[in-house]
Amino acid sequence: MSRDTGTQRPVAFFDSGVGGLPYLEVAKRLLPGERYIYLADRAGFPYGAKTRQEIVGLSLRALAELATAHRPKAVVVACNTASAAALSELRKAHANLPIVGTVPAIKPAAQGSRAKRVGLVATAAATRDPYVLDLVERWAGDCRVVLRGDQDLVRFVEDQLFKATHAERLAAVRPSVDAMKAEGVDAIVLGCTHFLYLASEFAEASGPGVRIIDSRDGVIAQLRRVLAAGPGLADNRPDGPDLMYLTGPDPFGDKYASFAARFGLEPAGSLYA
Repeated sequence: MSRDTGTQRPVAFFDSGVGGLPYLEVAKRLLPGERYIYLADRAGFPYGAKTRQEIVGLSLRALAELATAHRPKAVVVACNTASAAALSELRKAHANLPIVGTVPAIKPAAQGSRAKRVGLVATAAATRDPYVLDLVERWAGDCRVVLRGDQDLVRFVEDQLFKATHAERLAAVRPSVDAMKAEGVDAIVLGCTHFLYLASEFAEASGPGVRIIDSRDGVIAQLRRVLAAGPGLADNRPDGPDLMYLTGPDPFGDKYASFAARFGLEPAGSLYA
């Protein structure tokens, strides 16, 4: 029996699109007793091309709707851009709700860099966000950090991932990889959750001398700590399926149904228009 009914409430994830699903995948593997809700803000996509104020507004609405509909016991902001721009505002608006952000893995990349040259590939908004720039200054002050925004790659993952050939995937990552290799980096941080789908292509295009780094395991380890310290871990799997919601009035569609199926989620329609 669980300690109280609060432990049985779901854990929610949200992102501007499908980028946060790889984080959910790790959560389902490491915390299999939990029930999960995922929201892709299709109507607000892409966050990375928007202003900080717009990103904050979209994030506040997404979390408010999730909190009202499902009363989650914790939320993972599974979007680097939203985490950088809106995490403090989200925590102010939901002071009693544990919220875990996704932070680009700049610290481990800098610590492991022999060349002291590190690349960060993210959205355009993230590469100029003060939060991300502060992380660079704080944890990679002894490194040259090359920042690159790649909105085309975000769109590629959202719209073309499953139908793309291996050659097309490699071609999609090459502009960023080539830009990083030209600067002599020995580590590339995937600073947008969408890019995790292409981690193997980044590694292949970069070659053996360049590490590809992301924050999946670290974020879910933090989620575990937050749950254990606050609302509690579920003692057994709560009833009900893991759900995937979208925003906007359009039908769920085959593309998002394919993502839902790949990650063991049941398509649940639109959470709000």
